[in-house]
Amino acid sequence: MQLTNRNPDNITNISYVPIGEQVRTRSFIANVFLWMFVALGVSAFIAWQFSINEQWMSYLVSPLGGLTGLGTITLFAPLAFVLIMSFAYQRLSATALTALFMAYAVINGITFSFILLAFTPGSVLGCFLSASAMFGIMAVMGYTTNQDLTKFGRILMMGVIGVLIAMVINYFLHSSQLDYIISIIGVMVFTALTAYDVQKLKRIGQGLEYNGDAVSAHDVKKMSILGALTLYLDFINIFLFLLRMFGGRRD
Repeated sequence: MQLTNRNPDNITNISYVPIGEQVRTRSFIANVFLWMFVALGVSAFIAWQFSINEQWMSYLVSPLGGLTGLGTITLFAPLAFVLIMSFAYQRLSATALTALFMAYAVINGITFSFILLAFTPGSVLGCFLSASAMFGIMAVMGYTTNQDLTKFGRILMMGVIGVLIAMVINYFLHSSQLDYIISIIGVMVFTALTAYDVQKLKRIGQGLEYNGDAVSAHDVKKMSILGALTLYLDFINIFLFLLRMFGGRRD
């Protein structure tokens, strides 16, 4: 699960300027989504390659069925990457941040190979398409709405924390009913976060209309990468929660 210490306010300190959509805004948003789609493509490709290569999977899964040491490290490594990118953002160069983001996509792809082995291809595809539709609708809503969504940010972050705590508790309870409830709430929280995050990123782009000359291309690229990471996490969590609810496991 990709639940993390999200802190959207760390993306940038550029102030919101309520002006119309212009060239820099469109360019910034386009770059954010481009990096997000590249990362998703890398993760999907790596997941597929590992799922069809028994030799590679043998490094992650022991003959007895449990995870190897490398497999365990790989499973928890994505969280470390997110924390590094979020908290060391100011100190990292654009090149280093991009490299970390791509490495994160690769590591995530390796962990997602377990999903391809555990669930039927049809259910994985169905949940992926459903997540894509939900993400796309909420992204458009976040970009086009005139409603200020910033007031919902604190509530949504509380929702993320609540879901994380509930998942930890259910790890010991093993309650299928609670797991289903957590998944429903998780889908709701991250679909709402998609609209919130897209609007926040749009406002950053709008801020560049006035402050762009004072912001280097290096910093704009860093903001694009961290914005892509934010949307990547939103999409992945929607997909994973849908899979927990509707995914059909292999026999």
